[in-house]
Amino acid sequence: MPSIDLTGKVAVVTGSGRGLGLAYAHALAAHGASVVVNDVDEAVAEAAVKSIAEAGGTAVAEVVPVGTTEAAERLVNRAVEEFGRLDVLVTNAGILRDKVLWKMTDEDFDAVVTTHLKGTFTCARAAAVRMREQGEGGTLILVGSPAGQRGNFGQTNYAAAKAGIAAMARTWSMELGRANITVNAIVPVAATAMTETIPAFAPYIEAMRNGEPLPAFLRKGEGFGTPEDCAALVPFLASEAARSITGQAIGIGGDKVALWSHPQEIRTAYADGGWTPETLADAFPTSVGAELQSVGIPAPKFPEA
Repeated sequence: MPSIDLTGKVAVVTGSGRGLGLAYAHALAAHGASVVVNDVDEAVAEAAVKSIAEAGGTAVAEVVPVGTTEAAERLVNRAVEEFGRLDVLVTNAGILRDKVLWKMTDEDFDAVVTTHLKGTFTCARAAAVRMREQGEGGTLILVGSPAGQRGNFGQTNYAAAKAGIAAMARTWSMELGRANITVNAIVPVAATAMTETIPAFAPYIEAMRNGEPLPAFLRKGEGFGTPEDCAALVPFLASEAARSITGQAIGIGGDKVALWSHPQEIRTAYADGGWTPETLADAFPTSVGAELQSVGIPAPKFPEA
């Protein structure tokens, strides 16, 4: 079994004051990396740094909302100023503004896309520039979501941003391959402030916080666990053991890890000379449309009472 040792590596983790981001930062530090913690709340960021230090790790805080080029450069510069280099970027920062399409405002849409999609772009660009200058490779870990893979009711902005993040991972893996920079999207599923708003999960999350373990049907069947369960993927992808893995979307949660497929054609049909609306209407139901794809995140399967 290979040893995951990140000693001497430097990581930036956006949105790492709490929740999944904090778990990622702790996991990286526990395996030897020095970490720049990022949050919009100074007290939260400093508390995260303190918790990493108390666990034996090394971290500093940079308080800035991601999205702009200036914010991205501040994060990269802080890593270089404090620790001399940058090897790993985890783009975790995000917000929610959930509404159905006809109620979603421009502000709801722009805020989520700016933080998730543009924030991932600006931070990754700044990190790639630095890593290419160093000439020693690096790792970009972009945080996706099941909503970006399958869509989710009331999350036009969030699902679109997360789908874009998966697409950027595939694109950047090609663009940065010659520089030995790997780029992957991760798709975590965990008990967080967001998932506890789902009524079906709420009682199990509450029980977990009271010291009870999550049942096996959640940890295995749904791939649903703690943020710490998801965090294991981050130091692995940042390590030499994963240097051949790039351009992938990898899901993790509970006891489950999974590789998501990339979009591809699944059925085809042909018409000599091309198609008309009439020939499409005639052939579609029994050819390419014989088994249409499902949408949305599948409902959890709970044991019968």
